[in-house]
Amino acid sequence: MTSVCCIDPARLKGPAAHALEALIGAGVDVLSEPRLDEAVMVVDAIFGVGLSRPPQGRYAEWIEAINASGKRVIAVDVPSGLDGDTGVAYSPCVRADLTVTLGLPKQGLLLAGGPRLAGEIWVADIGVPQAAYELLGVEVPEWLFGQASTVKL
Repeated sequence: MTSVCCIDPARLKGPAAHALEALIGAGVDVLSEPRLDEAVMVVDAIFGVGLSRPPQGRYAEWIEAINASGKRVIAVDVPSGLDGDTGVAYSPCVRADLTVTLGLPKQGLLLAGGPRLAGEIWVADIGVPQAAYELLGVEVPEWLFGQASTVKL
């Protein structure tokens, strides 16, 4: 059985809400509590980049459940509870086996607690045009996606 655990589906907006609708339409069970005992792996996508305080309440409980599950954990962009800019690992913080970071490497994955909590780190090209990075003044290393759309750091 394939399932997705979502802390608060009502808070999802835009593409995230559409993705949830598509999952439901495809017959995927959407659970309101983490049920990880029969999981083959856990994909951590609780928070996006920009977390700047310790997770609290249900968010903290879910992170603790992920860490206690003993399952292989794949984090999307950064492990939940890790500051993507500074590498500060708030408590609790997901301990990932693999992190797939999107677009560009996040500095926090390479600083402080980042390397210890992120596991193996891969960067995935999500199709942002080079011109968009240039408009923002962001330098993208030529080697980053010169050979493939994913790169291991």
